[in-house]
Amino acid sequence: MFNGIIFNQGTIKKISKRTKGINIFVSSNLKLTKRDIGVSVSSDGVCLTLITIKKNLMEFYLSEETIQRSKFKFLKINDKINLELPLKYGHKISGHICQGHVDTVGKIFNIKKIDKSYLFDFEINKKERKNLIEKASISINGISLTISKVTKKGFQVWVIPHTFKVTNLYTLKKSSLVNVEIDILSKYVRNYFNEKK
Repeated sequence: MFNGIIFNQGTIKKISKRTKGINIFVSSNLKLTKRDIGVSVSSDGVCLTLITIKKNLMEFYLSEETIQRSKFKFLKINDKINLELPLKYGHKISGHICQGHVDTVGKIFNIKKIDKSYLFDFEINKKERKNLIEKASISINGISLTISKVTKKGFQVWVIPHTFKVTNLYTLKKSSLVNVEIDILSKYVRNYFNEKK
């Protein structure tokens, strides 16, 4: 479990394709050792398990399910990804509860700089649009953000300068793909009321 507050990024250094899945090798400044093997790491919003670490190079395995549900099917060497370690008991939750279970891939329709902030306009598939709620939390590449407006094709979020600078949002442009995890509370409530009908 994570809270979508990003302090670290990593760089994809190697991608090893398997019959049904891939192994990725990520260079970062996260303070992890061999004793941390097995820990979950939010990688651009996807909960991955650390399987090896050598110096600052971490290895993760991605199953076919993870690849199909995320933007990782298009991953390239030198891509920057956001990294977050799991929450610990007693830690502050500045964002919202993120599971690292990506719902869909979003596409950037437009980015506008307004004063010092940035307005991002995202498109997502029709199936997931029904779960969008204005002012609800949403995770984009593992970043806890707030839906400012629900649109016909997706949603908009405002990004402050600090978040833009310390995450991989600064690398994105029109038509870039992102991992999207919709707030679990929105999905639970909708599912509950659908079952009550």
